Amino acid sequence: MTMDFEYSPKAKDLQNRLLAFMDEAVYPAEEVYEEQMRSSGDPHFYPPIIEDLKSQARSRGLWNLFLPHKTEWTEGLSNLDYAPLAEISGRSHLAPEAINCAAPDTGNMEILTMFGTEEQKEEWLRPLLHGEIRSCFSMTEPAVASSDASNIECSITRDGDEYVINGRKWWSSGASSSRCKVAIVMGKTDPKASPYQQQSMILVPLDTPGVKLIRDLTVFGYTDREGHGEIHYDNVRVPISNLLGEEGSGFAIAQARLGPGRIHHTMRSIGAAERALALMCKRARSRVAFGKTLAEQGTIQTWIADSRIEIDQARLLTLYAAWLMDTVGNKGARTEVSEIKVVAPNVALRVIDRAIQVYGGAGVSEDTPLARMYAGQRTLRLADGPDEVHRMTIARRELRKHE
Repeated sequence: MTMDFEYSPKAKDLQNRLLAFMDEAVYPAEEVYEEQMRSSGDPHFYPPIIEDLKSQARSRGLWNLFLPHKTEWTEGLSNLDYAPLAEISGRSHLAPEAINCAAPDTGNMEILTMFGTEEQKEEWLRPLLHGEIRSCFSMTEPAVASSDASNIECSITRDGDEYVINGRKWWSSGASSSRCKVAIVMGKTDPKASPYQQQSMILVPLDTPGVKLIRDLTVFGYTDREGHGEIHYDNVRVPISNLLGEEGSGFAIAQARLGPGRIHHTMRSIGAAERALALMCKRARSRVAFGKTLAEQGTIQTWIADSRIEIDQARLLTLYAAWLMDTVGNKGARTEVSEIKVVAPNVALRVIDRAIQVYGGAGVSEDTPLARMYAGQRTLRLADGPDEVHRMTIARRELRKHE
């Protein structure tokens, strides 16, 4: 099979349009966004500038770019063609939502597309695709090591024409937003089944009696606008028609969701690293210490060179994983997706850390985006599977070659 990482003409056109959107709309909106958030006094306020950006993105044909199939917005993009677009959007925390390609909604939309009934799609997928609502994904639990899905304790019990849900979840990202209307909850429908056939997924509207948002979790002290909710599902009753797929298919659905989600995260990580490198170079050329610019200092030059090398390596591995997903399927690319899920956030963290050092005190303040970027990338070493689990997956597959 011939490896070909060439972007299609359609993807190149979208790249140019997205780069223009970033320069003309997104980057200038960052300061407006911060001011609107400060003046609101509400950490979960929905600033008008986001709706302005979404309107512009639609008019520019930059909407739901993550979708692999034809829709009213796009003809559908391969993973390889979406990779540079996700990378560009990763340069600003505003861009993914502005083009309706933000987690966890993208993964939830993919689940609904693949496993949802026509009624579920009409009620939840349609408004998500139009950017009218947000959603969250309730899988991780505070009481157990949730990287092993068989540990999940939340129960989903059939009672006549309803399911009754009991459990405590956290890191349900998006749950604190007033625009978040539905959660996809993973729990056990049959604790006696084999370990990976015990779980099911179910749609739970957040206004259902018994859904209690306990608190927001901060990330290194940052309160994200969409919130990372700890939710108590206390005898929550929903109709059996809210089940996604079949009973016992929860783990398989999670794997179908997390594969594309992981590579989307890594694409955006590379974009964050690129912006950090650009900021580092800009600062190094303008700042003088000990009689010469920082750019003339050998140590800083080494940091810049190492950053360029590492970013390019990570990008090539990401493109390879994306190409494999397109050619042999998500399952066939599982090892490579795990590889890049480990590599990209760690590369981004190193590059951002160097940029912070070049900026000095400003780097750890809110005067630059670097501190927030660092917090986000550090979180990605845990989200969608911690580094250690991905390394275990890679090692096991490597060892099988030598049995």
